[in-house]
Amino acid sequence: MKISYSWLKNYININVEPQKISTILTDSGLEVEGFEKQQTVKGGLEGLVIGEVVEKTQHPNADKLSLTKVNIGREELLSIVCGAPNVAQGQKVVVATIGTTLYSGEDSFKIKKSKIRGELSEGMICAEDEIGLGQSHDGIMVLAADAKIGTPAKEYFNIEDDYIYEIGLTPNRADATGHIGVARDVVAVLNANDSSISELIKPSINNFKIDNTDNVIEVIVEDSTLCPRYSGITLSGIEVKDSPDWLKNRLLSIGLTPINNIVDVTNFVLHETGQPLHAFDADKITTKKVVVKTLTDKTKFTTLDDKERELSSEDLMICNDSEGMCIAGVFGGSKSGVTKSTKSVFLESAYFNPVAIRKTAKRHGLNTDASFRFERGCDPNITIYTLKRAITLMKEIAGGEISSDIIDIYPTPVQNFEVTFSYANCEKIIGENIAPAVIKNILKALEIEIVEETDKDLKLSIPPFKVDVQREIDVIEEVLRVYGYNTVKLPSTMNSAVVYRDNIDKEQVTNSISEQLVANGFHEMMSNSLTKSSYYNEKNTLVEVANPLSKELDVLRQSMLFNGLEVIQYNQNRKSPDLKLFEFGKTYIKQESKFDETNYLSLFISGNYQEENWNGNKNQSSFYHLKGFVDSIINRYGLQRLKLVSKETELDLLAYGICYEINNKELLNFGKVDQKFQKQFDINQEVFYAQINYDVLLELLPYTKKLQYKEVPKYPSVRRDLALLIDTSINYSQIEAIALKQERKLLKNIGLFDVYEGKNLEAGKKSYAISFVFQDENKTLTENQIEATMSKLVKTYEKELGAKLR
Repeated sequence: MKISYSWLKNYININVEPQKISTILTDSGLEVEGFEKQQTVKGGLEGLVIGEVVEKTQHPNADKLSLTKVNIGREELLSIVCGAPNVAQGQKVVVATIGTTLYSGEDSFKIKKSKIRGELSEGMICAEDEIGLGQSHDGIMVLAADAKIGTPAKEYFNIEDDYIYEIGLTPNRADATGHIGVARDVVAVLNANDSSISELIKPSINNFKIDNTDNVIEVIVEDSTLCPRYSGITLSGIEVKDSPDWLKNRLLSIGLTPINNIVDVTNFVLHETGQPLHAFDADKITTKKVVVKTLTDKTKFTTLDDKERELSSEDLMICNDSEGMCIAGVFGGSKSGVTKSTKSVFLESAYFNPVAIRKTAKRHGLNTDASFRFERGCDPNITIYTLKRAITLMKEIAGGEISSDIIDIYPTPVQNFEVTFSYANCEKIIGENIAPAVIKNILKALEIEIVEETDKDLKLSIPPFKVDVQREIDVIEEVLRVYGYNTVKLPSTMNSAVVYRDNIDKEQVTNSISEQLVANGFHEMMSNSLTKSSYYNEKNTLVEVANPLSKELDVLRQSMLFNGLEVIQYNQNRKSPDLKLFEFGKTYIKQESKFDETNYLSLFISGNYQEENWNGNKNQSSFYHLKGFVDSIINRYGLQRLKLVSKETELDLLAYGICYEINNKELLNFGKVDQKFQKQFDINQEVFYAQINYDVLLELLPYTKKLQYKEVPKYPSVRRDLALLIDTSINYSQIEAIALKQERKLLKNIGLFDVYEGKNLEAGKKSYAISFVFQDENKTLTENQIEATMSKLVKTYEKELGAKLR
């Protein structure tokens, strides 16, 4: 949500610096995510001054140029060559001095001291289009005779720099969806210690007056649950035209495009008060009747964007006697809107059910300024005020007469929230004794009424626009955010208890693994558990979101893979293809009548394995790099000492890979991501992915022996190599398992250091070169022992695998 600094100042009676406002807003819970300076006129008219042409003569070398002497309030007159046909002695003009930068769209040029056709020119007399104040280029801009020489143009034209705040408004802050609501928080912070410093200034509506009742529109609300309050009024005899500059500039400052004076007023009041309004062409309301109701399911309705939409029977509509005119609180219709030919308007100000508006907006994929506010919960008691404010402005800039009484259908008024606030509880929660006077100042500034008070507590009446302040703890939070989290002093002592943990500390293990991966060049990523259902073929097992924010976030993820691929795609598209990523997260699956939730650790590597440098070659990430990272985690926690079984993965997300199981429980899968998924995300390089079942890993940790330190062996190790000719169907894990089974005591390490397939080998055969490292920790091994062991291994390989020595 965008807030204009110059607009905001209209509601605060003291001058506060823009940067201080930014700090106040963030500290009080309205986080400023962006803050930038904005100029109404590009360049801000810097370097431009008001001058007087005191002399004009013909240029000796050019028929269409004039030589002028211009007084800009300095000791010496400026010599300026001017080509405008209307320049004359005695005129007050705008002068761009040497060094001034003028802008034309995206282009700019700097005024320099120069000679034009042999004559000196020390500046430029400007036309309105050359300084961004109009479109005319018929001649120079001639000012009023009373314009003061030497006055900066910025001051003469009252050009103000504005500052725009981009506020990340949280869903609970329905009270701050307009400039007045934001100003309320600023005033509350400023007045916390002294209520006389500032006050909230709300625009007056004293000029509101009903002229006649010649154009009365009847209103019928059929469903007061969906529409608890509906107010309206008519304005007749108007002229629809462009808005005045002040109104256009207000809307442009926050990124809105001016449309016409009527629509612009509704947008202005919406962003001023937070209350959406809607203007109907009164002549298009057949039989002068507005009906607030739902229509039958699948009714066709064309909205302002000329799209035909299919309505739900749950969508609340504003209708005339024969058809729908507007999707209530969301979007207007194409037939009932205000156009240049409109002569009278019916202005609506209503309070709609927030849940119903949100469902309708999401159902139709619409996110409008109106729905943004209605679905958070507008103030039901402000409809009349905003109606008077808007209709008065419309009458002022569009003419006409207010031609009906205010229609207000409000069968069950929304009551204030009644809360008892205890000073003691406030001190207990906040951890600091805030003076009662400060607390009362804050509550008053937030428009929370103190009904009764004692030395110990306050009885409060909280207005409905504070939709999230309904309990004592909510009031304490309001006091704290205005008082300032940073204002609360840290205690001089801190108490803690030593707690014995009998079980595995999940957080400690998580931090340990994270540190290990980061030390190996990984970056941790955090992604949304919500994802889109189109990623998955099997729909029956998906956990669907009841009211999804969008079609892109309609289910909970079943796999960590797709989130990682989205991140890789995002980085690849921004020229950062070399990635090592990890994430701790959950997956969700529906199993008949129950739901399963599983914790996973996912790893992704793609692109170059290490950064390019002068003394190293590019080394692409591979399956074996990923295997190394996976095994390092397994080995760190001693899981390899359990009955770890390695087999080919059955995970259909991978083109190939390995699965580790322990005690028939699947611990992890890792391998190369299937090409079809890479193609789906337009990823043009190989991606390797590992998913570790974190719940199983934590479950197994108590069964692993703690790491122990032992003396470096005194006796040497011995290595022997074998070159085995085996069938291509045999994998390395079978060779490893046989070796460990035959000789577990002396065999310390086994490794595969060469694989060969091809020329000079039989079809269906391959050659594995295997290393075996033996060591006896109590004595030196003899040649006879080693040969006996190797001979035993060879025979077993020949028998069980059909292997031959090469």
